[in-house]
Amino acid sequence: MTQARKELVSTELTPYYHCVCRCVRRAFLCGEDRLTGKNFDHRKQWVIDRLKGLSNVFAIDVCAYAVMSNHYHLVLHVDAGRADGWSEKDVVRRWGELFGVPVIVSRYLRGESGKAETRKAQSLIETWRHRLSDLSWYMRCLNEGLAREANKEDRCKGRFWEGRFKSQALLDEAALLTCMAYVDLNPIRAKLAETPETSDFTSIQTRIRQWGKTRQTANTPTAASKTTLRLFGFRGPDRHNAPNKIPCSFQDYLELVDWSGRAIRAHKRGAIPADLPPILTRLNINPSIYLRFLKREEQGFVHVIGRIDSLRDAAEQLGQKFKKGFGLAIRLFPEPV
Repeated sequence: MTQARKELVSTELTPYYHCVCRCVRRAFLCGEDRLTGKNFDHRKQWVIDRLKGLSNVFAIDVCAYAVMSNHYHLVLHVDAGRADGWSEKDVVRRWGELFGVPVIVSRYLRGESGKAETRKAQSLIETWRHRLSDLSWYMRCLNEGLAREANKEDRCKGRFWEGRFKSQALLDEAALLTCMAYVDLNPIRAKLAETPETSDFTSIQTRIRQWGKTRQTANTPTAASKTTLRLFGFRGPDRHNAPNKIPCSFQDYLELVDWSGRAIRAHKRGAIPADLPPILTRLNINPSIYLRFLKREEQGFVHVIGRIDSLRDAAEQLGQKFKKGFGLAIRLFPEPV
């Protein structure tokens, strides 16, 4: 049964979410359509450009992304506290980049409104503040703009996306990094790329390129960096200095993705390389089940992903007795002995 979005998204549970959206009838409307012979690869860049624009408006950060031929994946970080810290002028300016600003709000900011108008304007601004840290509004602004642009190019009307996006709450560190790796390795799993650095339209390729430029320029900003999608950062070696970051270093994550990509491309099914990344050990992730999860051979999570204790806490907080995925959580994220 379909659940209301408010039951699936709760920033009190976690700020991290995995979102998936597919083209209508799963047609290759963002890639090469084998049925019609048309190529729509250029639309993949539309998604990236749209994400760039939204990152400057919403209090929502992109942790990982992969744009495929008939769907895309996002791992997002919702920062409601950041939106709470914006001034009213900041909120209106950001909202105005996407939608029109009513005259009543413009008059209020100029100090020309009466008491009734002031109350109405303040109410609107607080509504906008909430929406600018709301996952559903973020996805709506992303998908509607892309659909309009595609329909205009095709000179047609109707749906471009299947329906509402699917989302999964990532309840803990292990779930977040496992899902980010799953997203970044989509082209490799689909046999569209051999290595992470050649995986076009993925966050891992973007991060590797940005990391290389940073090393070459010795942390000097470049013109190219200003035009690149800004991704949510990783913590450095000292985890306590950056609590509001992805909870590992980029080097650890890069090692995890590189090893995972090599393993899922191995010719022998089930073969586990001996040189396991240390991060798998630190997070108590079962490497064999982890690889099966990346290949989509292990399915069990639906609306939430995490350790067994995280799933129990989520079910209790949402007033439910059970969250699907207990069995896979025990196998994928076994409790330390």
